[in-house]
Amino acid sequence: MNRHAGPMETSALGWPYLLRRHWQRLLLVYGLAVGVLAGPAYTMYVHYDFSHSPDTRSYLSVARGEFRGVSITRRYRVLVPAVAAAMAWPLERVYARVWPQRAASEWPLRLAFYVVNTLVLAAAGLFWYRSSRCYGVTRESAALAAALVLSSRWAVYTAGLPMVDSLYLLVFALGFYAAVSHSRAALVACILLGPLAKESFVFLVPWLLVFGRGAGRWPVQLAWLAVAGALTLAVRHWIDAGAGTPASASVHNALSHFENVAYSLGRLFSVKGVGEMFSVFGFATLALLLVPAREWARPLGWAGAMLGAVVAVHMMLSGELARMAYLMAPAFTVALALVLTRVQRAAQTRL
Repeated sequence: MNRHAGPMETSALGWPYLLRRHWQRLLLVYGLAVGVLAGPAYTMYVHYDFSHSPDTRSYLSVARGEFRGVSITRRYRVLVPAVAAAMAWPLERVYARVWPQRAASEWPLRLAFYVVNTLVLAAAGLFWYRSSRCYGVTRESAALAAALVLSSRWAVYTAGLPMVDSLYLLVFALGFYAAVSHSRAALVACILLGPLAKESFVFLVPWLLVFGRGAGRWPVQLAWLAVAGALTLAVRHWIDAGAGTPASASVHNALSHFENVAYSLGRLFSVKGVGEMFSVFGFATLALLLVPAREWARPLGWAGAMLGAVVAVHMMLSGELARMAYLMAPAFTVALALVLTRVQRAAQTRL
């Protein structure tokens, strides 16, 4: 008996059937994303040497509610640490039974960060997949492209460690998806999460105002930006009050990032810098050479080019070239999916 419904049968089954199939596919892609990340990220979580990483120590402190002594650059990024702290409480009970010697240490909190970051970054991968589908690529190509991008060493680093980059990558994924699909929900989620994910979200705002108009015109975007700004200011005021830090310190800290531009440029135009750039997406980058560049660059258009400019600003100001370059993942996934679709269809034609 044929278990697959044909076109007439599908039409007869109606929207409930189609909707169920849609969600099943999305869950399958999300499960694939989690599966790609979970194993390598677990190794990173277990074996990483935290002693020389001020970033991870800062976010562990934020998760414990300890803001004094934490860098101003990182102390306001509270969403991921807060969720990890909430998850760590039940994990401590498990640790007490399985690894009693670790229960009173940071291991439960580190494990919670690993779980939260893996799930959040997998969600970003799901939106990379959905964005690719908006360009008419095949499901197989979109899923494979997202999986290849999630295999980057920076994805493993982001998912396995007490960091907050996973949420910022999700913000970029939501923003790009909102622009290409005209999804109002994705746009609102991007705007509300963005300022709390990282302060540098301000550089993505002009891109959203231009390319996200299909999801929400300027009055709508500005209204939601006002809500997000008020929420962010309230959180920052609460943290500053607890840490005993004047609000002016945040402004001075933000301006100090411009001092990184000369260092970033020197690092970029060096042999090591070229190697760093190649490491962002690894050998998947070479797949773009399989077809003429216009076949993936033209569909991305000005939205892809300007997103690259936004990412370049992040790279220059942070000094972390490769890690910030990974923010280009939404557009790179689309480009890779377009190439894979072209190759897939060419192979089918030959057969």
